[in-house]
Amino acid sequence: MWLPIPPDEIDGLPEGLRYLFWDGGESGDQEFPGDPADCAVYVVPYMKRWPVKVRPLEHLTHVQVIQTLTAGVDDVTARLSAIVPGVRLCNARGVHEASTAELALTLTLASLRGIPEFVRAQQEERWRSAFHPALADKNVLIVGYGAIGSAVEDRLVPFEVARVARVARSQRTTARGLVHPLTELPSLLPEADVVILCTPLTEESRGLVDAEFLARMKDGALLVNVARGAVVDTKALLAEVESGRVMAALDVTDPEPLPPGHPLWHAPGVLISPHVGGPTSAFLPRAKRLLVDQLNRFVNQEPLRNVILTTGA
Repeated sequence: MWLPIPPDEIDGLPEGLRYLFWDGGESGDQEFPGDPADCAVYVVPYMKRWPVKVRPLEHLTHVQVIQTLTAGVDDVTARLSAIVPGVRLCNARGVHEASTAELALTLTLASLRGIPEFVRAQQEERWRSAFHPALADKNVLIVGYGAIGSAVEDRLVPFEVARVARVARSQRTTARGLVHPLTELPSLLPEADVVILCTPLTEESRGLVDAEFLARMKDGALLVNVARGAVVDTKALLAEVESGRVMAALDVTDPEPLPPGHPLWHAPGVLISPHVGGPTSAFLPRAKRLLVDQLNRFVNQEPLRNVILTTGA
């Protein structure tokens, strides 16, 4: 079992298994901890560059489970061809919902209430009072209504929003109400004051927020992206924010990391955080609980949690 957290720091791991620590190292070229052909469960290192995460894949000839510590699995699915058939790929549902939803609300409130302007004014020692929009009484559209989208709505409740609309790949009904199918997105966008993106990155969602999507957003609306950068067409977004018609709060960008000199850095009405939806104090205890549960299920031949796909199926 290859773990990116030292096994002696995880209480409750099942006995009888051989645990090896591998997180890729600081530079990403850390030697493998053992023969990759002997690895049965590969837990993908967290917050490492893509080449580091996928480097072992083609060598894991007998792996049975690949467990990510991220909600999205697009890093791994981009290299599915390197993985042997019959491998269960599992995501980290249950680990990041709270912290990512917190950040989505933080970015929303900071953008609406003008916090970046206040910070700049403080640095210049200027008292700059102004009227700004409130989240109260706004219509919010959540695009991607899985565990994170649901957690975002949970946190919207105390803010007295006027309405929350939900969109996912297919229509369903939840305890909070109807989830609209993606096909209804064009009719919902013009009504939204805030659009929060929580969708996973798939071929269907790549470039979803294009010029047409943005054109349907109302004047002055706010786009919040805590999903993946490639869900948004950066060129199309730049055209809208530079005109001042819409605002954006982005935890993820395309390209990522955003390089120095990129126009998004200084685009008006844009707030950027460096992909920090997951890495908080909430991460490690939840990640450890997930690994303990999954590995006990694996040993006891019980159904695994969060299986996204089985390779070759």
